[in-house]
Amino acid sequence: MSLESAKKHLKKWGKDPEIIEFSSSSATVELAAKALGVNSGRIAKTISLLGKSSPMLVVASGDVKIDNQKFKQQFGLKAKMLKPEEVLNLIGHGIGGVCPFGVNKNVEIYLDTSLKKYPSVFPACGSSNSVIELNISELEQISGYKNWVDVCVVV
Repeated sequence: MSLESAKKHLKKWGKDPEIIEFSSSSATVELAAKALGVNSGRIAKTISLLGKSSPMLVVASGDVKIDNQKFKQQFGLKAKMLKPEEVLNLIGHGIGGVCPFGVNKNVEIYLDTSLKKYPSVFPACGSSNSVIELNISELEQISGYKNWVDVCVVV
């Protein structure tokens, strides 16, 4: 179901045929990077968090993590990841396939500046074995992001 909502979302831009589906899992940054033969930084990981009034996603480079101080400065609250059992219901995608495409209407999406160092990145597409390659302009357009943020630090 989640892959289908991502496909439906991407179809609006004619991108649905570009989804790459693997025969094995690409649910983690490491697995996706290995399957694609790319640097882990090019994997656009999508982090599910609690916002002030609704769930939120931060799409970031695969080689970074949320910096609590930066996050609090940006959003005025402590970074709190959703519990695994909450993700599907609140976001619309399950763990391993969370992406900014085809999410529930009340989800706010932010892009972290860590993505800007790459000409293109690979976000998931709603399932634990799918990705799509997008350049940064395409990601901006297709993701429906609210704003660019700087809330991560290199691991």
